[in-house]
Amino acid sequence: MKRISIWLLILGFSALTACAQDDATQQQINKLNGQIQDLIEAKDVQAKRISELEKEIGELRDKSGQPGATDSANADDLKKLADQVQEIDKKRQADRELILKEIEKLGKVGGTTSGRRSTPTVSTNPPSGGTNPGGKQNGYEYSIQRNDTINIVAKAYRDQGIKVTADQILKANPGLDPKNLKVGQKIFIPAPAQ
Repeated sequence: MKRISIWLLILGFSALTACAQDDATQQQINKLNGQIQDLIEAKDVQAKRISELEKEIGELRDKSGQPGATDSANADDLKKLADQVQEIDKKRQADRELILKEIEKLGKVGGTTSGRRSTPTVSTNPPSGGTNPGGKQNGYEYSIQRNDTINIVAKAYRDQGIKVTADQILKANPGLDPKNLKVGQKIFIPAPAQ
């Protein structure tokens, strides 16, 4: 009987050990099952995200195939362009200084200290009637000065408040060759209509 009791005790102990192992195994299975569910959910989320990215890539391909899609500049392009603009500006400044020096030299050679044309002296006495070779009209008589052009004369009169254009001066002086003006030549400047 002692033997049977020992065997029952061993069998009971073995059953308890097996039962405890079954509980531990079941817990591990439950834990793995939960992790598998988490992985399946993460895979679904990733699949959805990949699908969205594929759609976005397709849209970008469509846009890049359209004319004008690659007209944008990146930061490197803008930096290169800014460097080129600065280089051009430096060259422009150097050219400007060189031109000013050359103008000063020309002014000294020509006997004037500034290389600019002088503004013609215009007579703005009240308009007289009839010095126009084309007939009676109110206006002014002007003597051509050195370096004058019809445009310069018209501007000088406009600066004095007399509204006249180069075309009006040419019409008022038939036969006048604007490319062959002579110093001292008299021309008629028409007065604006009142």
